[in-house]
Amino acid sequence: MERLVTTSEAAQLLGLSLQGVHYRIKSGQLKSLKQGGKTFVYVTEFFQENNKEASKNESNASMDNHINERIETIVKSKDEQISLLKQSMGFIKEQYQNEIRRLEKNQKRIIKVFNSEIKLLQSAFNEMRSIYKPQLTSSGDSSLRFIPMNEFFLFLKQNNKSDDEIKMVILSCIKRKDPRFIYNKKTKKVLIVNTDYSDLI
Repeated sequence: MERLVTTSEAAQLLGLSLQGVHYRIKSGQLKSLKQGGKTFVYVTEFFQENNKEASKNESNASMDNHINERIETIVKSKDEQISLLKQSMGFIKEQYQNEIRRLEKNQKRIIKVFNSEIKLLQSAFNEMRSIYKPQLTSSGDSSLRFIPMNEFFLFLKQNNKSDDEIKMVILSCIKRKDPRFIYNKKTKKVLIVNTDYSDLI
């Protein structure tokens, strides 16, 4: 069944633009009628329904295209984020490995220094032992105990001896090789045996 409508109504019913309606009139796709200077168009209900469906399909297709474009944008953004994360992870991994290498290098250097210090201490200990052991054993008793120099000075001072007198006593004992006084020529130090010194008062 046909209806006679204005070109504007035809455009609305058919889902076309006004120019689209005029184009279809000129090309003979739509029947038209001119009355009182106005153009009217014959529209069949079937054609109207088909055009509505086509318009709906076009709208759906446009919406699908819009959704697809949106999905593509999201996927692209996600891919960019993944790429940035991979780069960041690579940088962090490299920094971590560099730090591990630096710590290992420092650890080796520290161990080397410690080993060197231990060797020096062992050498110093061996040297001290080589210096003092013969002197201790020559006195006939390797288990001798010694007193500090200041303690010896204090003992003689309590018995009214001056510093100069005490020094002379020590020098005299060393010269006559008193076994209570052990003098090391290399270090120029005196070891004083912890024993009785009443004879020096």
